[in-house]
Amino acid sequence: MATLYAKLGVSQDATWEEIKRAYRKAAMKWHPDRNVGQEEAARAAFQEIKDAYAILSDENQRKVYDAVYAQEMRRWEALRKRHQEVEAARTRKAKAEAEAKYTQMVGVAMRYADEGYNRDVLFGVLLGRECDADMAQRIADSVWALQQARRASQASEPGEAADVDVAASSEAAGQASPAQSQTTAAKQDKPSHDARAAGLFDSLWQGFFGVRS
Repeated sequence: MATLYAKLGVSQDATWEEIKRAYRKAAMKWHPDRNVGQEEAARAAFQEIKDAYAILSDENQRKVYDAVYAQEMRRWEALRKRHQEVEAARTRKAKAEAEAKYTQMVGVAMRYADEGYNRDVLFGVLLGRECDADMAQRIADSVWALQQARRASQASEPGEAADVDVAASSEAAGQASPAQSQTTAAKQDKPSHDARAAGLFDSLWQGFFGVRS
């Protein structure tokens, strides 16, 4: 809602002379006789201008108006700040609930994947748990990829175990072949199964929330 100052087109610290000049200018603009065909609108605007001038041209009434206006602005600012706090709290709550839901759905998908079910089954299970279709698809794809990577890693572990046995035997004999030394070095450089799985899960989390967990 426009202030009385705005109705006259002056600032709140306008002098009495500025208010008087602004009133005369606005009165001429909105006088009904100067607005043929728009008399009703002009008459209403003209009356608002007269009312504003009646208050702002009187020193005591102007002081009262300024005081009431300032009080109302403080109240409005307090309400606005409270509204922002409520909205911020609602946003934080919604984000926390979304993260909890996502974590729960990832856990469900990983449990079914561990039991040997394929990607389509994971997707169907998530939909059955009232998971959003887009989220269900992302989780099913990511968890399935994670599970495949785990299985590939586990499939390579028997050969690695054999290398460890050979290394132990060679060490016991006080020997270490060049090939064995290269195998040992490669194993030291190769990320562990847990580290790879953690990296994939981290990527899964990053893909949905856009932040590192």
